[in-house]
Amino acid sequence: MTGIYDCFGYGPGYDVSFSERYRLIKDAGFDCVMLWWSDKFGRGEEYPEDADLARDAGLRIENIHTPVYGQNDLSLDNLQGDHVLHFYLKCVEDCHTHHIPAAVIHLPADEFPINEIGNDRLDRIIDKAGTLDVKLAFENLRNIRNLTSVLNRVTFPHVGFCYGSCHHLNYAPDTDLLEYYGKRLTVLHLHDNGGIYNKHQLPFDGSVDWPAVMEKIKKTGYSGPITIEPMNWDYTHLGIRAFLELAFERAKRLEKMLL
Repeated sequence: MTGIYDCFGYGPGYDVSFSERYRLIKDAGFDCVMLWWSDKFGRGEEYPEDADLARDAGLRIENIHTPVYGQNDLSLDNLQGDHVLHFYLKCVEDCHTHHIPAAVIHLPADEFPINEIGNDRLDRIIDKAGTLDVKLAFENLRNIRNLTSVLNRVTFPHVGFCYGSCHHLNYAPDTDLLEYYGKRLTVLHLHDNGGIYNKHQLPFDGSVDWPAVMEKIKKTGYSGPITIEPMNWDYTHLGIRAFLELAFERAKRLEKMLL
């Protein structure tokens, strides 16, 4: 089973409608999709409707990606910190409402250590997710100390790890994240590094050692879908159909490496 992140580019306001986008994702061969869950980046307030649009296109929803702004305020004892808490709680509630099994969360960067206030807020989010039967997957970025702290402290079955392959190579190449947290692997964000932003390329176009990465993933016992998280930044010469066809071919190559 293969999947792709739904906000992979093509228009700053998403010139290709999401109903059409999901149809094209399905037509390319993908089985499931990961949803960006916010009104930012040109999405608008109707973004919760995307869950129904994706299912109408015949796609399974693998997870949502919670907002990627504000996470560094998690430990602040002020309204900004409270806002971070409440938008994560709302994302968990939305997962329950829209029958989405998991939410991916970015923890603060390591220059913003998680203090007692931050841990208390995380515990509230984690408790809510457990009550509503929603899985949380914390992703690796510039946050390895914070990620380690949270995953070592919280060992509930519904709290796991989202592996970002490009981020691993860019930010923590000497830390064997799949060895440490592979048994808690919940979500895959597979993408290559290189290109104009040194991230979110299609697999096999950058410098990620895919045979090594997929062998490590295989050893974890992960049995979920192979989900990729590319952007079209380096592929603007391709139309959306051609991009998705290429993305599906790359996802299938990764999938075969697990056999």
